[in-house]
Amino acid sequence: MEEFTKFKTFEHEINEDGSVSQQKIIFNKPFGDSENSLPVEADRYRLFWMPACPHAHKVIIVRQLLGLDKVISLSATGPYRTERGWTFNNNKDGKDPVTGVKYLEELYLMADPNYQGRPTVPLIADLKTGKAVNNDYVTLTIQFETVWSKFHKKDAPDIYPEHARKEIDKWTYIINDEINLGVYKVGFAHTQSAYEKAYDNLFRRLDHLEEHLSKNRYLLGEKITDSDIRLYPTLARFDIVYYLLFKANKKRIMDYPNLWGYARDLYQEPAFKETTDFSFIKDSYYRSPHLKKLFGNTYGILPKGPDVSVWNTPHDRARLSSDPQNKFLIEK
Repeated sequence: MEEFTKFKTFEHEINEDGSVSQQKIIFNKPFGDSENSLPVEADRYRLFWMPACPHAHKVIIVRQLLGLDKVISLSATGPYRTERGWTFNNNKDGKDPVTGVKYLEELYLMADPNYQGRPTVPLIADLKTGKAVNNDYVTLTIQFETVWSKFHKKDAPDIYPEHARKEIDKWTYIINDEINLGVYKVGFAHTQSAYEKAYDNLFRRLDHLEEHLSKNRYLLGEKITDSDIRLYPTLARFDIVYYLLFKANKKRIMDYPNLWGYARDLYQEPAFKETTDFSFIKDSYYRSPHLKKLFGNTYGILPKGPDVSVWNTPHDRARLSSDPQNKFLIEK
């Protein structure tokens, strides 16, 4: 493992039994109106993401759905992590045009000069201070859906309705731990036993979701909620990355009729499709230097397939909805 330490990647997240535990979220001060919260202000914050990252992807979808793209600016890193973490090498001068940083790590170090963890996305930086203030990939979508409501666009859907919050919160724990992180527990396991345990747990949950979605158009019935947005990024990456590269190869999502139809149903909603770049995702996972070493893809060979045009094919999920013309059935 020592050959990977210079990348600040995961070596401190591997347990003695070879299993994976995601690093702790350090910058988790919430947004809100209280004295101990980050103030909710338009044009004060910048959201950083890397388009291949599933944790960041769900936050970007929510930002677009709710119209927060008008009040929170956005910056994307390049697809490859260097020895100093994510860079902005896709930009003309190699810098974020607003903050001027070359490495995402700089924003973390401005907030905590002793920061030793991975500089991850999503990250929100305060433009008044130039510092990282929140990288809570678990709760950021819910914060956008609640305390940022005064900046929602007029026709924004209610994707975290009060009457369904307990149920959504249950799904949040399940999806984050067993699906979003579940694929990483499989792909980054360091022992055979840890890999097989994670593999079995992941596909047990996918089998459960397949059965659940045979009776429900979305996870909570007829309405797209935070739970669906949280699940989607992993489904979008599964067949093109996790199935082969992470050895999560019992089944593809395409092999689950209900999950596959459900994934296409979500993808064909503009906020999902417009933020899903399959080519970028493949390039990042197969050609990032640390992942090339970790998975033995020495020459950075990029798989030619699979054919992603199938994401645009009919899904027939409307048969499970009493109002097939309206995906967002929750009133504000």
